Amino acid sequence: GYDHKGMGITARGAWEAVRRHFREIDIDVQTDPITVVGVGDMSGDVFGNGMLLSQSLRLIAAFDHRDIFLDPNPAAAKSFAERRRLFDLGRSSWADYDRSLISEGGGVFSRSLKTIPLSEQARAALGFDRDEATPTELMQAILKAPADLLWFGGIGTYIRATTETDEDAGDRANDAVRITGTLLRAKAVGEGANLGLTQRGRIEAARAGIRLNTDAIDNSAGVNTSDVEVNIKIALMAPERDGRLDPAARNALLVAMTDEVAALVLRNNQLQTLALSLALRRGAGETGFAMRVMQALEAEGRLDRSVEYLPDDATLSERLRKGEGLTRPEYAVLLAYAKLSLYDALLAGPVPDDPYFDRELQRYFPAALKRRFPDTVKGHRLRREIIATALSNIIVNRGGPALVTRLVDETGADAATIAKAYAITRDAFGLMELNLAIDSLDGEIPGQDQLGLYAEVQDLLANRIVWFIRNLDLSAGISPIVARYREGVSAVLEALPRVLDPGLVGQIEARGDDLTARGMADEPARRLASLKALVSAPDIVRIAETDGHSVPEIAATHFAIEHAFGLDDFVAAVRQVPVADTFDRVALERAAAGISTAHRALTAEVVGGIGAGPDAVSAWITARGAGLTRIREAVEAIAASGLTVSKVVVAASLLADLARRP
Repeated sequence: GYDHKGMGITARGAWEAVRRHFREIDIDVQTDPITVVGVGDMSGDVFGNGMLLSQSLRLIAAFDHRDIFLDPNPAAAKSFAERRRLFDLGRSSWADYDRSLISEGGGVFSRSLKTIPLSEQARAALGFDRDEATPTELMQAILKAPADLLWFGGIGTYIRATTETDEDAGDRANDAVRITGTLLRAKAVGEGANLGLTQRGRIEAARAGIRLNTDAIDNSAGVNTSDVEVNIKIALMAPERDGRLDPAARNALLVAMTDEVAALVLRNNQLQTLALSLALRRGAGETGFAMRVMQALEAEGRLDRSVEYLPDDATLSERLRKGEGLTRPEYAVLLAYAKLSLYDALLAGPVPDDPYFDRELQRYFPAALKRRFPDTVKGHRLRREIIATALSNIIVNRGGPALVTRLVDETGADAATIAKAYAITRDAFGLMELNLAIDSLDGEIPGQDQLGLYAEVQDLLANRIVWFIRNLDLSAGISPIVARYREGVSAVLEALPRVLDPGLVGQIEARGDDLTARGMADEPARRLASLKALVSAPDIVRIAETDGHSVPEIAATHFAIEHAFGLDDFVAAVRQVPVADTFDRVALERAAAGISTAHRALTAEVVGGIGAGPDAVSAWITARGAGLTRIREAVEAIAASGLTVSKVVVAASLLADLARRP
């Protein structure tokens, strides 16, 4: 089996969370110097492996159950080498650290001492104002230090909420050391160990501005590795039984796949933390949908908010009134519950048996296994469970913890339909490739700008999932649908320079050039820059299927109508309307969908009755006369008057009336 400490997989998973925290404030923990304090020692799996994941770390203080380590101004290269030496010793303690390598004012001190003298350098590093301290006081000072990162790798719960008692923390051995979440001064926390903080402590720290997740998010890679390992071993049972694989070859294959197994597992850590960042970025609107998620989970009998320390509706409404929402640790809990709920629903339905989703099974396993024993992957006895797991993970990771509940509220669709619409949207629009292209901009653009790009892709995903649910019959196989719409989206993309208003073409080209200058490949940069226009692609493709005109001709007509009515700006403004109630947001989305439907009907009317292209649209406007002019002027007046839910609904109904009255 896989040696988790040898792989360093748990620490590496938590490190992905740390990298995410710092990337979003434009710090690269692999190259930029960051100060670290922590709990653990170099012989430990999570602490030891974690402190070897970047050579730019400056570990200024740490403690375990025996000793306290202080190095106020460490030399990054020398201290990294010494940490490596201690890790390789296997059973080392901080007492084994070469004192000659510790910077002035530092040292290693036993926790059995009555008091420990603190140098000026140590006091400055820890933000501590006394020249001596008891070991307990010094450990508390380490936990409260104004370092960049607080890294938990040892055993124990060291942070609780001010509303909790030490008894609530459930770790009597560390009662004397424990501090409250409000006292943390680190920029971020990496919770590689289990329960370094209580959940209420995490929430309190997060509300005070500390960047952190939960231990279930940060150290999930170890558990995920075990799951993948078990499923690989199940797959290998058949070739072992029939003589294709002897024990030695089996073990060699497992070893050869180690790096890819790690990469597959770490990808989940990367995507989970990204999902949390995007949920936070969306602010109050996402909090409203999160409230609906909690209500839905409670209705299923799946969630007890008091057990998970999640706020009730009244508390959350009060937070929203103050301009606050859910914290990152709270979203982390909802992320897990959303995945479990979706998994159960998918497993109970037909989706895992759809041949199209065999690709999710293939993505789950390392390439060497698929190459040597494809039959054992395809015929895996847990095939349905693996597909349901993979889909629930990726749908929630990419769409956010509230996506499925939001889609149910908007469309009434079941889990199987949502999963199919997700796959169609993802694969027709090439969203996997787009997200990978955004990944390539790590460190090349500001972290918040990069989050904005991910959010654009997520917006299109949610929006077009709704379109496919409402407009197509997804009860049969989806492979032909994916092929048809992927080809259509590409055709629209190619046509854009010829069919869009020249001003919009210039904006798209400028944005694409900027993305390529930042390091993104040409094709995804062009596609990403064109996303706003590509949203219309499914409507254009659907008209082309029934009308007989080509996709470029339909696109030219569609965008000419959009320009004539200012629909692109109007729909964009609709999605920016501030609303306090979740169902107001659903109403806005339904109104936007109604505008899209009317737009499609008007395009079909023009190409069916007059012809294709801007000239045909001009002729159609003239032919429709005063009635069209009145509606267009009314929509323009509504747009200029400051949008509200009711105004948007009225505008959508006016356009629907226009589409119904040729």
